[in-house]
Amino acid sequence: MDKIKKTGSATSDLREIILSTALHLFTAKGYFNTSVHDIKRQAGISIGAVYHHFKSKEDIAKAIYEHLLELMTNSMDQIVQNNPTTQARCKAVMAHLFDMTETHPDEMSFMLHAKHKEFMPSAIPICSSRPLTMMREMVAQGIADGEIRDMEITLATTCLFGGMFRMINLRLDGVIQTPLPDQLEALWECGWTGVAR
Repeated sequence: MDKIKKTGSATSDLREIILSTALHLFTAKGYFNTSVHDIKRQAGISIGAVYHHFKSKEDIAKAIYEHLLELMTNSMDQIVQNNPTTQARCKAVMAHLFDMTETHPDEMSFMLHAKHKEFMPSAIPICSSRPLTMMREMVAQGIADGEIRDMEITLATTCLFGGMFRMINLRLDGVIQTPLPDQLEALWECGWTGVAR
C-alpha cells in the first residue's frame, strides 16, 4: 500500500506490512472486529514481530491515522502552493479527494468512516485535523479576497465541500457506481455557484 509505505530497510518494510494489513482489516471488518492476531495471521508474520513495532492495536491505528493526516496535509500544502486563487485551490482539493477515493479507498474509508474517538480517545477529531482546517482557511481567504461572498465560514465551507464528502461516502459505500472524477465538473459547478460572489 504505497500511501502507507515507508521503505529503506527490512524493519521499515515489516512495519509497512503491518500498517497496510491493519488498514485493510480495519476497513473491511472494523476496528473492534479486528484483533492483533488477525493482523499477524493476514500479514503472515509472528505476533512478536507485531509487538516489536507496536505496543497495541490502538498504537497501530494511531500510526495509520497520523501518517494519513501527514500525507493529506502535505497534499493540501502542494495544492495551496500550486494554485493562486481560492477557486482553483478548492477545486483542486475536490479533484484530489475524488482521485484518492478511487485509488486508495481503504485510506479514505479509514479517515472518513471510522469513529476514531471510540478507539483513539486522544486523537484529534478528523473535523479538527489540519487538512480540514486548511480547507476552512482556503474558504476564509476566499471571503477576504472577495472570491466568495461574505458569509459565515463554516456555512460557506459546508456549502462548498459538503456535497463532495457526501459523494465520497456514497462511493465508498458502493451506492455510486460511477467513478467520482467523472462527477467532478457537475459537483464543482453546484458547490462554487452556491458560494461565489
